[in-house]
Amino acid sequence: MQSVTSSRPQHTLIASKDKSTAHIVVENLSKKYGKNTIFEQINMVIEPGEVYALTGPNGAGKTTLIRCMTGLAFPDSGNVLISGKNVYLQGTAARAKLGAVVEAPAAFYRHLTGRQNLEAHALMASQAPNATRVAPDRIREVLSLLEIHRMSDRKVGEYSLGQRQRLGVAAAILADPDVLILDEPTSGLDPLGIGLIHRILSSMAAAGKSVILSTHHLREVAQYTDTVGILSGGRLVDQIDLRERQTAFKFRVDDPQRAAAALQTLPFVRRVYTRAEYAIAHLDSENDISSALSRLIEQNLRIYEVAPDLFDLYDYYRERVEQPFAL
Repeated sequence: MQSVTSSRPQHTLIASKDKSTAHIVVENLSKKYGKNTIFEQINMVIEPGEVYALTGPNGAGKTTLIRCMTGLAFPDSGNVLISGKNVYLQGTAARAKLGAVVEAPAAFYRHLTGRQNLEAHALMASQAPNATRVAPDRIREVLSLLEIHRMSDRKVGEYSLGQRQRLGVAAAILADPDVLILDEPTSGLDPLGIGLIHRILSSMAAAGKSVILSTHHLREVAQYTDTVGILSGGRLVDQIDLRERQTAFKFRVDDPQRAAAALQTLPFVRRVYTRAEYAIAHLDSENDISSALSRLIEQNLRIYEVAPDLFDLYDYYRERVEQPFAL
């Protein structure tokens, strides 16, 4: 167990992940254009079933990072592995189970219909190593899933920005990829469209797929995202494990420091620190609250409140971007 008794939680401490089973591994990735450093020393590990949201200010390098992760651009140093295959040395094989939309909205043949574009995409996807043919039923399925079936026989040149965005996601998931990488997938969508995309991505993760998306919609993605990476100043300044935040509870007591010392001795307390009049504890389960309270009562501490320690991702993001290296 790791204990922390400072007033500020250390969100950068993410549980160790197994690279051998990860769908995506980014190792020491750096990229420059001329003398300008876009990003440097980027390290990420995305597991099966994980949703990873990449965020940061405009111009932080998110799209360039995604281009490097998908093999559309080459870094100056570092590697990207997709399902254990090097994107730069085994490109075709590495991208065989990858679906992506980079620099949305995705490019389509404007003179063809939405359905015809998906048929062309399915034909190209079938050329990948060990790829299976995309059946016509699958095309109909993704059109319905993205709620664009009624306009599928109209030329893409007539589509709105939001409709092209939906068609791009339909193309990305068409071949049922194990890894989905999307650059601003909800850009240009109305609230209903944003909610639809988030539900689809959450469902894919539940089926064991890995999803990476760049986004500015922090409060929306916080509802289902597992990890959030903040890219700022050319560095990945933080990677926040939101799953850990779901079992954080705050105990308002008369002596937070003494409460933290008592809680950190319990085997089910993963981490503990203080904030103002609170002792904040990360528990293995909500079921452990009663045992934690018992320990505090044993120490003759007065307990005024117990509640989930709700984490505002947007506020934390603002703090990290304004002072990226100060925390």
